[in-house]
Amino acid sequence: MKEICIVEFPSNLGLKEPQPGKEPGVKKLPEWLWKHNLHKKINPKNILTLDAPKYTNLKDPETQILNANSLVDYAREQAYLINNLLSQNKFPFILGGDCSILLGSAIALKQKGNYGLFYLDGHTDFMDISLSETGGFGGMAASLVTGKGHQKLTNILNLCPYIKEENLWCVGNREYDEEYENEIRNSDATYFSLKELRKQGISNCVKTFLNQIEDKKLDGFWLHIDVDVLNDSIMPCVDSRTPDGLTYIEFNQLISYLFQSEKLSGLEITILDPDLDSTGQYTQEFVDNISSTFNTFKF
Repeated sequence: MKEICIVEFPSNLGLKEPQPGKEPGVKKLPEWLWKHNLHKKINPKNILTLDAPKYTNLKDPETQILNANSLVDYAREQAYLINNLLSQNKFPFILGGDCSILLGSAIALKQKGNYGLFYLDGHTDFMDISLSETGGFGGMAASLVTGKGHQKLTNILNLCPYIKEENLWCVGNREYDEEYENEIRNSDATYFSLKELRKQGISNCVKTFLNQIEDKKLDGFWLHIDVDVLNDSIMPCVDSRTPDGLTYIEFNQLISYLFQSEKLSGLEITILDPDLDSTGQYTQEFVDNISSTFNTFKF
């Protein structure tokens, strides 16, 4: 049994300001989850925290991405920490932060071998900078870690691509815009929109993914969970709300299959903004669900 290590990456570097002069509140997520007993329920062997660089709402002139230099510096530190945990055969249970924390995870995975990425998100985050109105890394995270974009971010430590495009699965998107979806459709990644996931069946989708991990003889896979994959009625405290989404019954079924796999090397949770959940009711329901499913099926 691997030792669980909760790793806190309280970063908001990949998001735009929700309003002028106000930082995104998602950097408060690790502490917020602690207050709602996630740490107690998961019962990790260790808890590690790596503070993020200072947030700005300025685009890097070279890449047109917000906080690009800070993202690179932070990712290198994140990767060093995660690499050490993986080398010790520990299980990183990472709390963001926005989706830009994937950058450090992906670098660490490339340093360790050849890994798959199960990207569970209400958006594909597989977007070219030309389509981004904000310049936020979060909306391009999946494409950037597979090598699509400026080399300042895609080729850190000369490791491009961190995740091979054909080893990426984007699952749960419900942003049904033709131009937006075509980015992922025209790639080598596997794409299951929410509609397609329900049509094909959750168990069929996940089993096909796990079979590919085995058939390709990958070293393992990483699970990215953006809470906006959940139905808007049960998880409205996110930066980009969209109608519909997974129910907790669907969500728990899906992650239970992934948690049972010995190939799961670690996971990360992103985007829940404490500023948008003043009573904590949505956070508590999320904590109860993911901790129960994790404890039942993983360890």
